[in-house]
Amino acid sequence: MGKAVAVLGSSEGVTGTIYFTQEGDGPTTVTGNVSGLKPGLHGFHVHALGDTTNGCLSTGPHFNPASKDHGAPEDEHRHAGDLGNITAGDDGAATFTIADKQIPLSGPNSIIGRAVVVHADPDDLGKGGHELSKTTGNAGGRVACGIIGLQG
Repeated sequence: MGKAVAVLGSSEGVTGTIYFTQEGDGPTTVTGNVSGLKPGLHGFHVHALGDTTNGCLSTGPHFNPASKDHGAPEDEHRHAGDLGNITAGDDGAATFTIADKQIPLSGPNSIIGRAVVVHADPDDLGKGGHELSKTTGNAGGRVACGIIGLQG
């Protein structure tokens, strides 16, 4: 079984830990706890680069090895890194579990060394009609991010 972890950092007071597990070539299960968010939905994505030298801005675009448009996690045509939204309660905390087949922990499209990013606003899942819908889901600024690393 493969295991990975990302510890979220932020200049905005958002913190959290995200765990990734994958058995064989099955889906990767993502579990996480994030706090310090405004209540409501927040876009949640794997970004292409594991670079946080300029905070979350240097993590690049969504991880998209197949060069597709942005979409919802259940869409056939989507970025591999499109994991939809997480929901923060009135206390600003989000606890979630996501299973996804497009974010393996090994092989040519591995997410190890890439970044996971939490956005300020809801991801419209590519269906919002905004000019950014097909690239970012119009999910707003990047409020927290962390590099995905192997876990022992």
